[in-house]
Amino acid sequence: MRITSVIEQELGCRPLVLVVSDDHEIRDGTEQLLISDGYRIETARDEQTAAERASSCCPNLILVSLAGRPDAVVAAAVRMRRRAELDASVPVVVFSVPTIDEGAEIALGRNVHVIRPDNFDQLRSLVGRVILESLRVI
Repeated sequence: MRITSVIEQELGCRPLVLVVSDDHEIRDGTEQLLISDGYRIETARDEQTAAERASSCCPNLILVSLAGRPDAVVAAAVRMRRRAELDASVPVVVFSVPTIDEGAEIALGRNVHVIRPDNFDQLRSLVGRVILESLRVI
């Protein structure tokens, strides 16, 4: 059974991921891959648009890949969630961070994760796992 099916059973609907990237190829590619996994997707290209979309669509996860220093991108991702008035139960995953080792996953606390996936399977596994964990904490 796919993890999206398990999540859908717990939610009563398909999980929604907000994909935020200033690189259209990353944004579009991630969107298509997650759609093929069964996720509903909203997209944004910057912090402001992401906060507005998150406020209106209440995603189950915010997935962020923006240019900039890792600490600045993590801070922007957390601001998106706060500006959308979502609490820390909504996980944030920052991915494609060049300063950590390929394949590394770091949990920063307050439901914020940083990952530099070495393949899409690693990213999809983390996305499903943190959404499922966030539902089981509620």
